[in-house]
Amino acid sequence: MPTSKFFQSTRKIIGAGVNYKEILRLTNSHKPDAPVIFFKPISSLLDAGTVTGSSTAPTIRIPRVFGGVINFEAELGVIIGRRCANVPTDQAMSYVGGYCLALDMTGMDFILDARPKGLPWCLGKGFDTSTPVSGTITRAELPNPNDVRVWCEVNGVRKQDDSTSNLIFPIAELIAYVSRFMTLEENDLLLTGTPAGAGPVRHGDVIVCGLGDDLVTMRCQVADE
Repeated sequence: MPTSKFFQSTRKIIGAGVNYKEILRLTNSHKPDAPVIFFKPISSLLDAGTVTGSSTAPTIRIPRVFGGVINFEAELGVIIGRRCANVPTDQAMSYVGGYCLALDMTGMDFILDARPKGLPWCLGKGFDTSTPVSGTITRAELPNPNDVRVWCEVNGVRKQDDSTSNLIFPIAELIAYVSRFMTLEENDLLLTGTPAGAGPVRHGDVIVCGLGDDLVTMRCQVADE
């Protein structure tokens, strides 16, 4: 499996929030009228696609400003394969170049404070090392991205486990929606949302996440800045 060097030419990281049906059920919320979209800077990327042992696992750094705690969010990442804009939903999957496993690390306290005030989320989402990514997964390796398990463990305890078949807005709808507002370019990264169960991690914790049973696994350690 190729390493995650695709991000050397990535120009945008686009995230989708609140995009699993189980989250709506647990919070007794209604389906959003449209995808909840946010951005992360490319400086947040962390190549976690070439390391397997816990002793040498890439390190996610917790900024001092977050008081020693951040949230983990395992996600399927979609890598855009070619430039596109105003894409119809029924053509959107033809613009996918590949996939990856990603963690969307989040300063949740910052976001919970910003959200009711109508303020942007970017400072809670964009810190350095907040977007670990695996090696690139080809379309042939993942022929059915709309039904693949996304799971995550912290210190050996399973915290997240759901299928992309339970996305509120599937991949094609996300691509079509975002492309109405901006041009998507080759190697842009679209994060499709995280399953229910995301929660806090602290210094010394080890995160292991994966897609499917053995498609790809990623291990990261967490440390204070």
